Order: sequence, then C-alpha cells, then structure tokens
Amino acid sequence: MPDYKLLHNKIYAKIKSAEKILLTTHEKPDIDAVGSVCAFIEILENLGKPYFAYCYDAPPRQFNFIPHIEKIKSDKNLYNFNEFDLIIIFDAGGMKRTRLDEEIINKNKNQFVIEIDHHPKIEEFSDLELRIASASSTTEIIYDFFKLNNIKINKNTANCILAGILADSGNFIFPATSDKTIDISSQMLVRGANLPAIMKNTLHNKSLSALKIWGKAMARIKINKNYNFAYTVLTWEDAAGVNEEDLEGISNFLGNLHGVKGVLLLREQPGGTIRGSLRSSHPSANMTLLAQVLGGGGHAKASGFTIAGKLEKTAKGWRVI
Repeated sequence: MPDYKLLHNKIYAKIKSAEKILLTTHEKPDIDAVGSVCAFIEILENLGKPYFAYCYDAPPRQFNFIPHIEKIKSDKNLYNFNEFDLIIIFDAGGMKRTRLDEEIINKNKNQFVIEIDHHPKIEEFSDLELRIASASSTTEIIYDFFKLNNIKINKNTANCILAGILADSGNFIFPATSDKTIDISSQMLVRGANLPAIMKNTLHNKSLSALKIWGKAMARIKINKNYNFAYTVLTWEDAAGVNEEDLEGISNFLGNLHGVKGVLLLREQPGGTIRGSLRSSHPSANMTLLAQVLGGGGHAKASGFTIAGKLEKTAKGWRVI
C-alpha cells in the first residue's frame, strides 16, 4: 500500500522547487475538477509561484461562485507548454481527457507530471501519481494534501473543497461517501465554506429550458428486459443552448430509477460523436466494466464513454449509426 503521507509531502516539495507550474483538468469540467484546481491556485498564490491554470473547456457559468475560477483559461494561445517545469493534472481519469495528451507524451526531460485523482487507473503517463480510488472526490484528496503538509485551510479553500465533495458524492448519497467525507465537509463549514451558496449554485439552479430537456430524456426511457437495463437518448437538437452541467445532472437523476441494474443516457455531441453516461445504484453493478469496453472509464456506479456516430429514430426505437 502506498505511503500517502510521503506522496503528499513529495508533491509539495516539487511545488516549492518548481519555477513555473501548469494546473489542468479534464475537458467539460465538473465542480470537483474546478474545485481541485482552484484550491491549488490558492496554494500557489500564497507561495508566490508563477502558474497558469488551463482547461480545454471553459467552466460553466454557474460555477462562478468558486474562488479563483476566473483564473482558469481555455485558450492554448495564452501559454507555451514547454515553459512549465511542473504540470499537475487533477481528476482527469485519463490523459486524453485533458486534451493535452500530445504535449504530455512529447514533454521534454525537464518537465515533471503529477497526477492527482480518485478515478480508477486506466493508463500510465505521470511521473508521480497520487490516486485514491476509494475517495468520494478529488477534492477529498486535496483536503488530505493540505492537512498532511500543514497548509492552512482558509475560507476560499474550504469553499473549493466542500463544493467538489458535495458534487461528486451526489450530496452524500453515492456509494463512495464515507464517514471521512462527512467529517471533512463538517470541517469545511467550520473554516468558512458557504453551504447555502454552494447548494443554490449546484442543486437549485436549473433553468426552465434545462428542465424541459430532462423531461424529454425521461419521456424516452425504455427498459431492456433481457438485461434489466434502462436507456434513453438526447439528440444534438434537444440539448442546444443548455450547458454541460445541466445535462450531467440528468444522468445522476436517472441513476435513481428503481428496479434496474443501471441506466444509460446516449447524448449526441458536435462533430459526429455520441457521449454515453452510465449510472447505477444497484449493489452488484459495475458501470466501469461496460464503459471500458467502449473506450471509456470512471467509477463502478458512474462511468462514461464517447463513440463515433449519430442517433437515428426508427420504427423499432433509437439506434446508433
């Protein structure tokens, strides 16, 4: 078993000795990803370290309550990858999801890559890895980083960590939620996290157009009785004008469907691809195995994948072409 305290200490030593640092996460970032990056921005600014925070997709506007989020940029032209001697990747679940895979593969010998994640490992690409697949979220691991390196958690950091934990634990209902998850969340409240603001911006924030799309997804639900598995679809036209986080919420909500082993949401993307989201609350179901067959990954109860194709409605139902 890895010595996690030693890993946390090694990462902090690397940060303190680095000249210039790149912070990044996965495309279409969720709150756990953004919260992790922003918590580290707080560290780097307090240390006076030069850094750049990059994400392929700009974070959704409803994440604007998270401290430092405005410092995450999505324009590659604003930086030169080769300028950084330390690259820290958060919550990515795999190198390709950063959209920096080509740069990482071709990095020079003076560049060091650190990966901090709670997703199961699917590939080897970092020089130093801090992975705890049993954690509820990457922000839960970030809390340990602060604690084990004796870094003070202020109000900004507390908001970043609590927001990430609440989002990735499904407000404490997902299986990875533990007594530690609850304890950390309680401590973040003591340190100044604003729970009402977090809940307002993450749970009570659905627009009318978003709820109408949720209605379309629910109206199309079918159950495959052979596999006891539910599925539904959203076309590109269905989802026009609605942001990613609104749509992700559909998958989590459908995962509450009683009496099935799992739920699949197929959603058309621009460029001729389809994104699949798998959710389950069934005790024996492992969505990761199915997602990996289709080139994706994730967690046992929440996974995803992307395939080439389009959705077509036929007399027998929907199909991928």
